[in-house]
Amino acid sequence: MGGKKTVQGEVEHTNINVKKLDETVAFLTTALPHFQVRHRGLDPQGVPWLHIGTEKTYIALNQPAREIGDELPRFNHIGFVVEDAEAVKSRCLEAGYEEGFVTPPNPYRKRVYILDNEGLEWEFVEYLSDDAAKRNDYSDA
Repeated sequence: MGGKKTVQGEVEHTNINVKKLDETVAFLTTALPHFQVRHRGLDPQGVPWLHIGTEKTYIALNQPAREIGDELPRFNHIGFVVEDAEAVKSRCLEAGYEEGFVTPPNPYRKRVYILDNEGLEWEFVEYLSDDAAKRNDYSDA
């Protein structure tokens, strides 16, 4: 494993709902020309999403079919890089917090989602490689 080490506990991404993906991409790439769309996909319910940013940090955007407002929040979660995702999960579950979204296995990262007492979901990701191309692999998307 080569390359620069990630600082543990740094905010890696935020995940939000938007009304129109391409309009948000146009805004972000105007404001931040170095941002690029890293990947586009559909979630299991068919909701289009994309990641936009750099190799190291990004914003996850979702374009749900339902109206954003009281029914559907704008904010979904913030992702933190951690040294040991399973340890975070164990500590949180032992403290009475609940596990959130469960992701399929990926050879380059482990992700854990935990719900806090207010029902907010927090993501904790442990990278198993320092290679940016492997860390940003979307084969499990």
